[in-house]
Amino acid sequence: MIKDISMTVARHELTSLPERLAEEPGAVAVTRRGKPVLAILPWELYESIVETLEILGDEALMDALRQGVQELQDGRGVPWEEAKRVLES
Repeated sequence: MIKDISMTVARHELTSLPERLAEEPGAVAVTRRGKPVLAILPWELYESIVETLEILGDEALMDALRQGVQELQDGRGVPWEEAKRVLES
């Protein structure tokens, strides 16, 4: 992950940050007077965070997820080949 960078450095390096983030995945904390004020992150990471937050905020989805986890723990999972066959039909 790229270390924190100051607002001044971020201003000068903004156009090169996508390439730097591709080489060193993660987010960049942009600081002002040594304190983080912004985060710059790849779009895919942003989308995955937003999607995760949406799922966590949806009670029905969380109930379904908990039920699925419990079913797996209880050994009630469906083998992939069987599930694939059902999906293809």
